[in-house]
Amino acid sequence: MQLTTRPTRSSDLSKSELPFTLKDLKDAIPDYCFEPSTSRSLAYFFLDIGIIAGLYGIAYSLNSWLFFPVFWFVQGTMFWALFVVGHDCGHGSFSNHKWLNNLIGHLSHTPILVPFHGWRISHRTHHANTGNIDTDESWYPMAEEEYNAMSAIGKIMRYTFFLLAYPIYLFKRSPGRKGSHFIPKSDLFRPSEKWDVLTSTAFWSLFVMFLGWLGLQFGLGFLIKFYVMPYLVFVVWLDLVTYLHHTEPDIPWYRNDSWYFLKGALSTIDRDYGVINNIHHNIGTHVAHHLFLNMPHYHLKDATEAIKPILGDYYREAKDSVWTSFWRSARECIFVPNEGQKVYYQARR
Repeated sequence: MQLTTRPTRSSDLSKSELPFTLKDLKDAIPDYCFEPSTSRSLAYFFLDIGIIAGLYGIAYSLNSWLFFPVFWFVQGTMFWALFVVGHDCGHGSFSNHKWLNNLIGHLSHTPILVPFHGWRISHRTHHANTGNIDTDESWYPMAEEEYNAMSAIGKIMRYTFFLLAYPIYLFKRSPGRKGSHFIPKSDLFRPSEKWDVLTSTAFWSLFVMFLGWLGLQFGLGFLIKFYVMPYLVFVVWLDLVTYLHHTEPDIPWYRNDSWYFLKGALSTIDRDYGVINNIHHNIGTHVAHHLFLNMPHYHLKDATEAIKPILGDYYREAKDSVWTSFWRSARECIFVPNEGQKVYYQARR
């Protein structure tokens, strides 16, 4: 794989060795990049909702098995776009109004079976610990000794069917981490977040009951055609994109003693999803997002161009196609060494 620039594996970064600070990066970014536009954010939300509604109308009118595979892929992609709108809400970058962020977050996430507050809080943990093997929340590597101790079934689930992992993650969290996204007593949450978690769990449960009612009223085939299949496409998109955010042979991971926020935040990579970039709201522009998580998605590209000269060798941008990168990472990113403060993924022996 070729990257535009990257740190060498021999360097063991410390705070004093980074040639820039977070303030240096922030000062380089135009002020408008940090200001959400409520009207613009709402326009993206209503555009996604409108497209989803239109696709349902077309699919229901045609009711053709020739069209359904196309519908499943396109609608599942739009579910993923709607998730990214809720993602902005979770970061507070959708608007400057907390109530509106929570409202649109629930309207975006509940129909795709994501408990908004439960996800928002665990995602906060991910951003606060990115690149830290010991404390990161999602898609973190396991040590070689952990890999060797896994059962055959465990290895198959983690390394073969991981693009369908998200629904399981909501209930069981990542391997080695405990807690459900639906239960306030989970160690994911603070006591003060109890009612947020219960609110999202209640909305999620009501929507599951609604889906059950649809199945009873119109039949299981109807539910599968119009919801389950697009939902599975959405899950694959979610797992694929989030996996590729942080899984590359050349992306370093750190153990607790050598990790700190800025160094960990740079352990991600920007990717070009082609025409899908505009559909899924620039989620592939991920380096700037991890540095400044409260930045609206529609300003990420401008911010990236502003910080590239400062980041220099610490900015990563994939040059290979998404599918080439995915195939390579799935084969080569299996575990990390048992020891070492700065480590990289390794392939099976």
